[in-house]
Amino acid sequence: MIRTRAAVVVLAAVAVAAAACGGSSDKKSGDASASPSFNPVLDKNAKVTISIDCAPAANKPVETKQWTDDIAAFHQIYPNVTINSKPMSKCEDPAPFTAQLKGHTETDVFYTYFTDKNQVLDSGEAADITKYVTPQTVTNLKDIQPAILDINRDNGKLYALPRTNYTMGLVYDRAVFKKAGLNPDQPPTTWADIATDAAAIAKLGGGVNGYADYSANNVGGWHFTAELYGLGGRMVSQDGTKAAFNTDQGKQVLQNLYDMRWKTGGIGSTQMIKWGDPQAAMAAGKLGMYIGAPDDITYMVQTLKGKAADFGMAPMPGGQGALVGGDDYYFKKTDTPDQIKAGIAWINFKLLTPGKGQFQYDRNKTGGLPVGLPEPEFFIQGSPSQKADDANKQASATLPIANFQPFLAVSPTPVVEPPAAQEIYKVLDNAMSAVLTDKNADIPKLLSKAETDVNTVLANQ
Repeated sequence: MIRTRAAVVVLAAVAVAAAACGGSSDKKSGDASASPSFNPVLDKNAKVTISIDCAPAANKPVETKQWTDDIAAFHQIYPNVTINSKPMSKCEDPAPFTAQLKGHTETDVFYTYFTDKNQVLDSGEAADITKYVTPQTVTNLKDIQPAILDINRDNGKLYALPRTNYTMGLVYDRAVFKKAGLNPDQPPTTWADIATDAAAIAKLGGGVNGYADYSANNVGGWHFTAELYGLGGRMVSQDGTKAAFNTDQGKQVLQNLYDMRWKTGGIGSTQMIKWGDPQAAMAAGKLGMYIGAPDDITYMVQTLKGKAADFGMAPMPGGQGALVGGDDYYFKKTDTPDQIKAGIAWINFKLLTPGKGQFQYDRNKTGGLPVGLPEPEFFIQGSPSQKADDANKQASATLPIANFQPFLAVSPTPVVEPPAAQEIYKVLDNAMSAVLTDKNADIPKLLSKAETDVNTVLANQ
């Protein structure tokens, strides 16, 4: 399930543009082979203008100032580059985004979710940036997890660079664990252990539940997917044309929930839970565990006023895979080589360099933004970039980093969301809600029906 994250706005000396405004001293298309003397590094004397969307809107004053300051700092390095920023309160709406692709009106460097790759590439609007992305243009390229870059590859070609990412895991309440006599420094890593701990937590009474899961508004199917990945399963076939979840792993996902709801205890009677419900319960001290992403903790602390020290994260149960999500920036097919080079230089400065841009944690702390979450997690564990980023984060942390160590200690295989994700999730909502509301639920029948329905969805793509 993709969540929009606020981004970042404009230098006073740099015009704010709407969609695709751009110009360059080089009028050829963005083809690295256009010149035999091609150099991927931007000439600091090249006059070039690029437009970029997903700049922060006016209701994000801290992020707006940071964006403005970063453009000013970038302009000191590249004085002849003009960045026209497009502020957006929501970086992508599906319908307008599709219309932009069809109308060729996207910005020169344009925002997408990871799951938009097929749509973008099918539209023919994306430039191949493979030859532009080198250790000279992306300073920490060798330290970026290959799997993160691979999300944006197709047939060996690279089309986008990451902006943020997240990995799903088990969010848990350390204070509730202590009350139930459980060790918060040793959270469960298997579904069997989750069931045992959930039952222990439920015995606290007073409306406290050990575990909760989604089953409505498509997020039930999202969690089915995440839990299936944790067990090593996959939602669709490798070619993306057939459902692949009607397996032993798929049955186990539903059986785990059925057992906690109807046999071992731990899951309460209130169901049809959607995003926001478990977060509210946990912030109120009424829930022990649920599957979520790191920024749920920000929401519970900043919006729901929960205690930051109470929340921890563990890896996805099963440890054989983890659903990853996030967003990125593509480059418009009509971009000139200089525009592509300038866009990469900006992304390298703003989004991919420890100590700068989004990784400048000291100013985040000063601005009242949360510091300490294990995301974005672009860098390979143990690499110089990861070590530098961790040191900077710890120096300015406003959240208890130690509480995320069980989550960070494991590196499961990252797996992206399936094609037609929202339609597939809607189908699986039915199976999730059935095992949580019907004591007579027939799991094989539920999965068989879901398989048929998902195959129909995929056939119509």
